[in-house]
Amino acid sequence: MQKIIPHLWFDKEAKEAADFYTSIFPESRITHHSVIRDTPSGDCDILAFDLWGYSFKAISAGPIFKLNPSISFMVNFDPSRDPNARVLLDEIWSKLMDGGTALMPLDAYPFSKRYGWVQDKFGVSWQLILTNPEGEPRPSIIPSLMFTKDSFGKAEETADFYISLFDNSKRGTLARYPVGSGPEAEGKVMFSDFMLAHQWFTAMDGAGPHNFAFNEALSLVVNCENQEEIDHLWEKLSAEPASEQCGWLKDKYGVSWQIVPSAMDEMMSSGTPEQLMRVTKAFLAMKKFDIAALQQAFEGTA
Repeated sequence: MQKIIPHLWFDKEAKEAADFYTSIFPESRITHHSVIRDTPSGDCDILAFDLWGYSFKAISAGPIFKLNPSISFMVNFDPSRDPNARVLLDEIWSKLMDGGTALMPLDAYPFSKRYGWVQDKFGVSWQLILTNPEGEPRPSIIPSLMFTKDSFGKAEETADFYISLFDNSKRGTLARYPVGSGPEAEGKVMFSDFMLAHQWFTAMDGAGPHNFAFNEALSLVVNCENQEEIDHLWEKLSAEPASEQCGWLKDKYGVSWQIVPSAMDEMMSSGTPEQLMRVTKAFLAMKKFDIAALQQAFEGTA
């Protein structure tokens, strides 16, 4: 199981978005779809889906949060793995641009012969890049964090902090804005990548004015094996008590996380409507998840 899974919050479009993404990316499928009822947002579609072998989760839970480019997805098209990589890149770009907006036009740049950044019609942002086949291999899809506003200049610090929390983690590339980039940007992180629990992420400090920052619309779900792991990550990550709800927290850099037991996937995918209702009622009353209480709710022994 993928340890850390991006979670997308939609108003009503989670199923439509999942259908769209799984139709345009290779090796993709919806792996779960169910409805949780009687939440503060009403009845909510919840979905899990894989894109090119990378797992996502999504929910339709009302217009509370709006997706923005602060967390996007780097999509690597590697000619050493696929001779038709450029053709596939262009095809997917065209589909994502249907109703979307180009944040950086598809073109040649100093760092890639073919690159573009698009925010699609659902609000999710994607960076499509033709990878240098001589470089160290990277996965096809990598979450990418851009540090803006109050978090600007903290990309390097944040990566080091996250690396300290997860086993099987390390730093990869680190490139800084060069001399002459301006007093605000010079020396800050222009591009970096790092591994958390065997998964790659990228991060950069977003120089210049930006009208967006991290929010709850795109959070990172961590699958925990036991209560001890939940307690540890909750203690280390949570920095805003007001944001603690239903396993969600916000860290000191503004990034939202969901710290959940791995067993919860099994409960939500295999439970009867009555079991789902009991589990939903139990977790809606929680801030940090209590595995034993959730299991008791599932079994009807609470």
